[in-house]
Amino acid sequence: MSRFWRRILSMIYESLLLVAVLFIASFIFHLVFRDPDSVFFKPAHQFYLLLVMGTYFIWFWTHGGQTLAMQTWKLRLTTTVGEGINLKQAIARYLFAVVGISLFGCGIFWALFDRDHQFLHDRLAGTRIVNVAG
Repeated sequence: MSRFWRRILSMIYESLLLVAVLFIASFIFHLVFRDPDSVFFKPAHQFYLLLVMGTYFIWFWTHGGQTLAMQTWKLRLTTTVGEGINLKQAIARYLFAVVGISLFGCGIFWALFDRDHQFLHDRLAGTRIVNVAG
């Protein structure tokens, strides 16, 4: 299986896990802020979910370089020289990924044309996804 498709399948699995995380986070948000008719409710809820997703990804990436889905698919996030990424790189990668995916997935499709088949957010953040032996 090509590296690109392996990463795509990992992202699909990741989205299933993320739905569960966001469901619980939304439940908590709705318990705390009980006025869904407020003009601030929807933007605050969306911003809160972006923060929850960011926390999820950034924590896993900086603590071992693997989310739960990446562990299953034996993938790891590293710097371009193979070291663990730092907090600044993790935040940059997350923000670049949000923008790239929001623009009709352009950051993902970039990998089809990239010389190293890396996503655009990896290229911009100085990171890469590698296969884990074993």
